[in-house]
This record gives sequence, structure tokens and C-alpha cells, in this order.
Amino acid sequence: MDILRFDSDYMEGVHPEILRRLSEINFEKNKAYGLDRYCDSAKQKIREACGTPGAEVYFLVGGTQTNAVAINAFLEPYEGVVAAETGHINQHEAGAIEAGGHKVITLPQHDGKIAADELREMLRRFYADEARLHMVRPGMVYISHPTEYGTLYTANELRGLRRICDEYGMALYLDGARLGYGLAAPSTDLTLPLIAENCDAFYIGGTKVGALFGEALVIPRAGRVKQMFTRIKRQGALLAKGWLLGLQFDTLFTDGLYYKISARAVKMAEKLEQGLCAKGYPMYINSPTNQKFVVLEDEVMRELSKRVGFCFWEKPDEGHTVVRFATSWATKEEDVERLLLLV
Repeated sequence: MDILRFDSDYMEGVHPEILRRLSEINFEKNKAYGLDRYCDSAKQKIREACGTPGAEVYFLVGGTQTNAVAINAFLEPYEGVVAAETGHINQHEAGAIEAGGHKVITLPQHDGKIAADELREMLRRFYADEARLHMVRPGMVYISHPTEYGTLYTANELRGLRRICDEYGMALYLDGARLGYGLAAPSTDLTLPLIAENCDAFYIGGTKVGALFGEALVIPRAGRVKQMFTRIKRQGALLAKGWLLGLQFDTLFTDGLYYKISARAVKMAEKLEQGLCAKGYPMYINSPTNQKFVVLEDEVMRELSKRVGFCFWEKPDEGHTVVRFATSWATKEEDVERLLLLV
């Protein structure tokens, strides 16, 4: 039986233009470890897109490795990272951050986001505690954009977190595994230059946004971290055939391809949401990106699972389940229409 797959946004291989270019250079000999001309070109294009001519850009093999390397690089051994309780590093990184010796300090989530006033209050209590020298010091704030719920930070929210980080001497780090889909959302006021202006580090996701694999870690202010190349290798995130990463990002950041394919995924998600709502299915949360969370009766969910792949999310009550449908850069409109005929 043909199963429609909406489980995640990295189920397809790679954008055809990347595949074409990879095939073209297949027999070229290139310098290893990202010291090749394709990585140089991609880095320059990313700097231009971010409005940061002096930024450091590194290509790593995957999101978990990128988060672990970046967080380890910015934190002292006695520091931890603050994240929403639903944050990816707290829920779905298999202890990768803790394995590096850093505690994940959680705050309540609000539509997947952390609130600036709650962050400030947590820090106020920490520094008012006479026993704080016996405690893990908050040294970094972690956010993802989009969040695990497909929601987005606003420019004002990001600036608010930046002010608090500056006040308490903390780094601000943004996980951009699905950043393309966030930048393509019609309602967003966040841009790459604004993210670069307010974050100490962030990464541009490739794995979930058209690349075969890989992420681009951006450190807007050069020299912020010492020996980043060595740190990346030490933690197993350095690809020897680095040009395979460089060429992919060079392609994604040529002629706006990264934005175009992200916008298409969001358009397919909007079509899916409109169709589900027209049939009376309630959305669990307002997600303007490529992830749509719908509340299904358990019997409907069980029947649908025979024909459609989706992701279990949570149980709001005994008789219903929240499931996630994810579109991607490669989602076909006819597959969205077929899904809507099945629900």
C-alpha cells in the first residue's frame, strides 16, 4: 500500500540542483576539511546574506553535532545553558549537551518559546542566592527558530533576550535547523541580518532545508571563540570531504534558492492547514511555518495511520491525540490534496 509521508521534513534526499552540481564535480580533487574553493564561496555568500562581512562560518555534519559544539565552545565547565522545557536540546538530543558537561536549565515554554520576563526573574533569583557558587551558572540562552511547535520569535522578542544576555554576561545562541522555513513565513519580521546582529552564534539548517546533509554555523563577531576548527574536529563534527558541504550551501545561497524552496514548503503547509480546518479539524497551535499540529480523535488517527505517515506529538485528553504533519522543500501539491481526501 502506498503510504503518504508527512512524518518529517528530511525524508527526501537533496534538491536536484545540488545533486546536479555534486555530480559535476564528482571527479574533482579538492582540499580537505573545508579548505576548498566551494566552502570559501559559500562562506562569502552566507556573510553577504547575513550582512556580516567579518563573520566566521563553519560547515558541520548535522544539527546535534552543531548544537553540542557551539554550546561547549561558549560555556565554561561550570556553566549551563538555559532553554525552554520543550527545547530540542532538552527533549531530543539524547543527552548530547549533558555529555559535554553542561546542564540544560529549563524555563516554562509558551508556544515553544521562552519569555524574557521569566528569564530575567530566573537570573535574578540565581544571583540573589547566597549558595550560587555551589550551583551551575547560567552562561548561555538557547532558542530555536522555528521552535519545536513551528512558532516564531519576533524581532522585539529576540532583542529583549539579547538585552538580558548582555545584562548578565551570557551568550545567545539560535538553533536554525528549520531556519529557512522560519524566514519564509509570511508573518515574520526576523531576517538573517537581524539574527546575526542579536545572536552570538546561530546555524543555518541544511539537512531539513534542501541539502543532503549539513549545517552552517555562523559566528557574527570573529574571534568570539578560540580554536573553533579544532573544537569541531575534537567533537567528531568535521567532514574530511568538506567541499561536499560547501558546494551544497554555495548552491542554496545562489539566486535565492534557500528562500525559494523554503517558501514553497510553507505554501504547501498553508494549503494543508486550510484544508484540515475546512473539514472541521482544530489546530493545536498557530504555527506559521512548515509544521502543522492538528487534534484528531484517536479512532480517526488510528485509521489515518494506515495510509499516512505523521508524527505523534502529545495527548491533550483521553480521546484525542495531537499529531504533526510536516511539509518540506520537496512536498508535492498532489500529495497534500491526496492527504486531504483521506482525512
